[in-house]
Amino acid sequence: MDNNKTSWIDIAEGLYQFLNRNKTTIQYTFKDMTVAIPQGTDDNAPSAKWHIDGTIQLNTWEADASE
Repeated sequence: MDNNKTSWIDIAEGLYQFLNRNKTTIQYTFKDMTVAIPQGTDDNAPSAKWHIDGTIQLNTWEADASE
């Protein structure tokens, strides 16, 4: 993967489009988990630590243009 051409926003947009296209819900449950969220895709990108203890559910939908 060429890290200079892929940003986290590109990855998030791809996931959003995939979920919408397949009308899919993703649900994860975590117990006392800490993750480092990088600010970029390169190996030395600074990161923030997030602590997760619960459920994360991703749902996407797009409103009908007539609404």
